[in-house]
Amino acid sequence: MWSILKALRENPEILIESQRRRGEDVEVVYRAIELDKRWREELFKLNQLRRERNQLSEMVKKAKGEEKRKLIEKAKEISEMVKKGEEELRKLEEELNSTLLSIPNIIHESVPVGKDDSENVPIRFWGKARVYKEHLESFLEQSEGKASYEVIDRPVIGHADAVEKFGWADIERAAKVAGSRFYYLLDDLVWLDFALAMYALDFLKKKGFTILSPPYMMNSRAYSGVTAFSDFEEVLYKIEDEDLYLIATSEHPIAGMHMNETLGEDELPLLYAGVSPCFRKEAGAHGKDTKGIFRVHQFNKVEQFIYCLPEESWDWHERLIANVEELWQGLGIPYRIVNICTGDLGIVAAKKYDLEAWMPAQGRYREMVSCSNCTDWQSYRLNIRYAEKRGMPSKGFVHTLNSTAIATTRAITAIIENFQLEDGRVEIPRVLRRYLEPIESAPKEYIEPRK
Repeated sequence: MWSILKALRENPEILIESQRRRGEDVEVVYRAIELDKRWREELFKLNQLRRERNQLSEMVKKAKGEEKRKLIEKAKEISEMVKKGEEELRKLEEELNSTLLSIPNIIHESVPVGKDDSENVPIRFWGKARVYKEHLESFLEQSEGKASYEVIDRPVIGHADAVEKFGWADIERAAKVAGSRFYYLLDDLVWLDFALAMYALDFLKKKGFTILSPPYMMNSRAYSGVTAFSDFEEVLYKIEDEDLYLIATSEHPIAGMHMNETLGEDELPLLYAGVSPCFRKEAGAHGKDTKGIFRVHQFNKVEQFIYCLPEESWDWHERLIANVEELWQGLGIPYRIVNICTGDLGIVAAKKYDLEAWMPAQGRYREMVSCSNCTDWQSYRLNIRYAEKRGMPSKGFVHTLNSTAIATTRAITAIIENFQLEDGRVEIPRVLRRYLEPIESAPKEYIEPRK
């Protein structure tokens, strides 16, 4: 896989084509090519001046009288030229780096071209969906006739209405103390939230992941390395008068964990499972999922994160989404996997899969998981390299990958809609029950209505 700088110098057409497929401006690539050319020319001139200065220094040591005075004057002139050359090179380097950092990741050849999420491409389906009769036509279109289903005559109560109707969450009182898109989870849903996190962490630990709880805040230097900070800043909550931001996902502090390090090949891959709350302003989401606990400002999530060698990252991308599918199959929730198109990809990932769960009350698939290969887009910005052994010369930048395992409140919404019974109870997936069984006050088989 080409890195942006390698492609710029060896095969810029790859960058240009990636920009075209994304629908992005190709002029930024031409600008970067010109800046890189000028930078290398200035570096060549500067190195020539440095050599000349060094030669003069040696000649001064041997010269005497008038000849020595002239050589010293000449050396001063050269030194001044070196100083100016270094300043010019620094400015060019800053401009080049700024331009390079503005270029989105080079998309993988298998990413479909499309304008927005309506053109994402479903690639496989799992599970038997419960489809309300009035949603059947839409379901068949969304599933392309490839998914199993059963038609139901009774409409399912939507998760947003169910949590309030049955007393599992208090949205109204949360709004009094924190505003919209916050919530109080109550009793059974609190236990379910913990059980989902435990289930994901237990699963990933058995897969060889190191479990970690990261810092819940990051500084702007680290954040600018994991995403396009200027674009992402409106999503983040900033700590007033401090260079700190609440994290939007544990992916971000895990990506920054090895900033400015050179990892040994014998250490890779590094597999981390991060568990944390996530804080998001949800700017631009006005009018979308304003009720309930699906799209909120604060939620808990277990995240997979990988550092690996470049030649291994595409294999790891498939293994991450396989982990996700195994987890969600364990929950028994019908889903589809979609290949995210260029218009919905974002700038960090070279390719991304989403897992979308079937939501019977809404009659559509909804995103639960995103699984991305970021290649060296993050590691280049965070200066995370690899070498044969630590302390040896760098061979290049590692590749980073990330994938949701389970975002707990979203998973809860899918459980409520898919396992809802006529009396209002919700059956708890069997894989979660062993995490609840030892706790005397926790629900065992069903989430019971509280009112």
